[in-house]
Amino acid sequence: MEFPVWIDFGLFRLHPHVVFEALGYFLGFRFYLFARRSERLSPSVSLSVLAGAIVGAALGSKLLAWFYDWTILWSHLQHPLFDPAFWMEGKSIVGGLLGGLIGVELAKKIVGHKESTGDDLTLPLITGMAIGRIGCFLTGIEDNTYGIATTLPWGMDFGDGMLRHPTQLYELFFLLSLGIILFLKNKHPHKEGDLFKLFMVGYLLFRLMVDFIKPYPREYLGLGAIQIACLLGILYYTKDIPRLLGFLRKREDFKEESA
Repeated sequence: MEFPVWIDFGLFRLHPHVVFEALGYFLGFRFYLFARRSERLSPSVSLSVLAGAIVGAALGSKLLAWFYDWTILWSHLQHPLFDPAFWMEGKSIVGGLLGGLIGVELAKKIVGHKESTGDDLTLPLITGMAIGRIGCFLTGIEDNTYGIATTLPWGMDFGDGMLRHPTQLYELFFLLSLGIILFLKNKHPHKEGDLFKLFMVGYLLFRLMVDFIKPYPREYLGLGAIQIACLLGILYYTKDIPRLLGFLRKREDFKEESA
């Protein structure tokens, strides 16, 4: 297989990252519109939460991408006008998730909404992210989401002549497995918001571990910027983790707790 794997439409062809990122956004949003429980949120609250999520995710994904390599960021801070492309390119899924979380919580405080709003977003988010990772895989070395060199039989050459961990596929399989687990768990009584929290904790733990086999700079106490963000996100949910583990283990009814 030669990377990138262009998507051929006959008269023209498109880059796989563009195609699958757009498809992930579109299908994820359509899934959300189909699955959301509109009776739980008024139109004004729903619009506010959506706006908070979009703005927070956009800012968070860019901010964490800038801190990916401190030396590069510092060089651009010293000469910010010489390379405007640096400030426009690059996104981080972890940054987008955490930024979106902060944006939603701020929006809820502004409109005075205290109930959780995350469960309806969980499976649509997983769907969009999984589709997007297909595009990352098909893009190859350009996407910068590949793993370090490996001698394992499934190592892949993404275009630089080196067999590497296909970490994009690792993440795709993880997201599909997590999605199935959460879909099944959603059929059992649980505290509102716990599906989203399980998704966040599970995904952040996965990224914390899998990023050790990515060729990223680790300039923050031996960790990369994305791994530091994962740790902070997990710490945010520390008080919920015992209950979430209980929810994973058991099937009996859970009493609804106050938000």
